[in-house]
Amino acid sequence: MAFLYRDVLEQPLGKIPGYVRAKRPQQLPTVLAPAEVGALLDRLQGTTRLMAALLYGTGMRLTECVRLRVKDVDFSYRQITVRQGKGGKDRVVPLPDRLAAGLREQLAAVASTHAEDLHRGFGSVCLPTALARKYPNAAREPGWQYLFPSGRLSVDPRSGQTRRHHVDESGLQKAVKLPAAQAGIRKRVSCHTFRHSFATHLLEDGYDIRTVQELLGHADVTTTMIYTHVLQRGGKGVRSPVDLL
Repeated sequence: MAFLYRDVLEQPLGKIPGYVRAKRPQQLPTVLAPAEVGALLDRLQGTTRLMAALLYGTGMRLTECVRLRVKDVDFSYRQITVRQGKGGKDRVVPLPDRLAAGLREQLAAVASTHAEDLHRGFGSVCLPTALARKYPNAAREPGWQYLFPSGRLSVDPRSGQTRRHHVDESGLQKAVKLPAAQAGIRKRVSCHTFRHSFATHLLEDGYDIRTVQELLGHADVTTTMIYTHVLQRGGKGVRSPVDLL
């Protein structure tokens, strides 16, 4: 019946009388133990380590991390503003104290690179369309530069201008694979694993689920609830009967 509607009649499956789409089975997220996170980060260096530590320390998505601007880092209030996250919403995440020194060094490096780009006649970045029209000179201002800029200039296909974009996401994705294996971590590790670990460890430390929901930027608390299932998966919630023998 589904084949007839979809491929022959070219009608949406939802129009089939009594048709109910099968739900995709929900998979529990992979979570690293704090010691595993530390072992993995110890095998990373420089900007790669800083970015990975930010993913774990703030719960940001990889795309949100690479799109950070200089002005989004606020040392006074010890917070980082995530702009236009999933769903187009802004949110605030904590600025980890242990990463403050590394972030200051990164900001200094960005300022130096930007000054050199300006001297060469470049130095502008891509801005949201409406903002670029309203503030045409903002693209060259220090605050709008990417916190993690690319190592080379490139031509923006939309405007034709030569600019410095942010680093490519694939770089960090590849960078965490080998160190995880070297650290003896047999779990499937990706950049998103840091986000899962961030949420789970906060709940383990006693933070309420609404707070974790806001930090992750989830629209619905039921999305955040999956981490409570992770908490119940190991020895956290259940004592094995073999231990009673």
